Parts: sequence; C-alpha cells; structure tokens
Amino acid sequence: MSVSAQYSLVWADEFDAPTLDGSKWMYEIGTGSGGWGNNELQYYSGSQNNVFLDTGYLHIVALEQSFGGANFTSGRIKTQDLYDFQYGKIEARLKVPSGQGLWSAFWMLGSNITTVSWPQCGEIDVMEHVNNELIVHGTHHYNYFGHTYDGGQVFADASEFHEYSIEWTPNEIIWFLDGVEYFQTNIGTGATSKEEFHEPFFLLLNMAVGGNWPGSPDLTTTFPATMMVDYVRVYQEINNLSEETISSIALFPNPVTDVLSIDADTGVEAYTITNLQGEELLFGNSSTIDLNELIPGMYLINVELSDGTLSTASFVKD
Repeated sequence: MSVSAQYSLVWADEFDAPTLDGSKWMYEIGTGSGGWGNNELQYYSGSQNNVFLDTGYLHIVALEQSFGGANFTSGRIKTQDLYDFQYGKIEARLKVPSGQGLWSAFWMLGSNITTVSWPQCGEIDVMEHVNNELIVHGTHHYNYFGHTYDGGQVFADASEFHEYSIEWTPNEIIWFLDGVEYFQTNIGTGATSKEEFHEPFFLLLNMAVGGNWPGSPDLTTTFPATMMVDYVRVYQEINNLSEETISSIALFPNPVTDVLSIDADTGVEAYTITNLQGEELLFGNSSTIDLNELIPGMYLINVELSDGTLSTASFVKD
C-alpha cells in the first residue's frame, strides 16, 4: 500500500498495545434508543469479552448472551470528543464475520451530532457488511428534506483481510477497496444539500447483531462472531494541515517496510526515533534509516536539520 505524496499521516492506531488506548477510543455502552435507531438486538458493552486487543489486532466480538435486557452483546468504539478531523484519507485493514443477522461497520459521524442530530450531522460509511453477502458497501447519509443516502458496492470476500478507505476532499468523497476506486460522490460545487460534509467528523467501529437491514440471526448464525482490525489511519493533505502539524521534512515511503528516507531542504544533522510512549529506539545522522529492528507500529521521528531547525513527523512501520 502506498500513500500519495500530498498526504501526511496525522493519526493512527496500530492496536499493538496490551489494551485499547483510552486516549483515542471510548466505548459506546447500552442498547441505544430504538436499538441505535435501527432496531438492533445487541447490548454494546465495555467488557473484554466483547472488545480486546491481541497480537496486534483489535477484536470486536458478538456473543449470544443475555445482558441488559438484550439477547446478544457486542462492541462499538468511537473517537468522539477525543479525535475528529475535516477532510483526508481514512483507511482501515480489517476482516469481518459472515452470518445471518451480523452487521459490521467502519464509519464516521459529524461531530456536531449532539447539537444538530442525525442525519443533519452527516454520516460516511467507509465500509459496511451484512449477513453472508459477497459484497461490501460504501455510503453517505445526509439531510435533504429528511434522511437521504447514496453509495456504491463492490465484490469482496469480507471474511478475508482487505483495506477499506475513502478520500474526502472539499469537492468529493471517493471509496476504495484495496486501493481500487469503486464509488465517488460530489460534495462541492453543484452538490445539493451536502453542507454536512464540510464539518469535522469522528470515527466508529462496531458490529451490530440484527437490525432493519440484516434482519435477525437464525439457527445458521455462528457465535462468537469476531471482527478483526489491523489498523486505522488518518492522513491529510499538506495544504489542509495546521501550522503546528506541518513538518519541513517528508518521509517516504510511509507506511514503510524496511528503509525510511528523509526528504528535507537541508541536510540531516541528527535524528531520533521514539515510540508513542517516548522511549528512544534509534538515532543517527543519515537521511536513510534501516528500520528492520523495529516491530510494526506507529513511531515519531525528531530531526535536527543542518540549518539548525527541528522537525517532528510520524510514520508507520508495516
């Protein structure tokens, strides 16, 4: 996977920690009003039985168990009030279970949902999968004299790992499966009633059981049912980043497998690579860095340039 040069990684979770990062994600808890508005059948919990990290993957597990007045439990996590953003490239690598009544999703909601409500806040579904379908869906929801939606679908065996992504700009939203475009929509000039998509959004991951779309589970549905997420990443175009975010260096490739290159207007005097906990892992003074000693994950690099300036950037080691 490669990212266009105009994009810079600004936020990510590689799910390499022992437990879910509470500075990035919060749990949605309960059955929600009207089954989260969809007549869903599960109780979303914060239990480690439903949401946990293991060997570099996030697991969201639906269980057939009675709790909180529901006959099923599952997990739903979100970045609301912790991280939101406007425009960018958003991607996740994940796989989901098949089964009647299962509904997995990687999606986004407008951060102003608490003040303007849904659908006026807007919704972008990066990926949804229901039942035993051999297709996945990408959709956007908005308000145009009431709830309106439009989207596309593409063939995929969602039980295998795929990379699901969108590119969201002031002019359009484009959906991709494994880097191949399959749907786009205009939200810029000439678009009707799509002002929702020019405000900040936050991220969500969940697996519902039942609901208006998939219907209820039946005797063929297997529990536990597990959604596995390898990573979630957000990139933004350099021109859209704040002055505090823009770095005078560029890193490529990013994500990187073995050798990372630093592109700067002046020479590299020194660099230090740390993990997200601030532990120093590598240092040197070259513009090319062998990263084979590092395990997969997200890292920070602090670079001192020969003109005396300091720059900080982030990268992902695959």
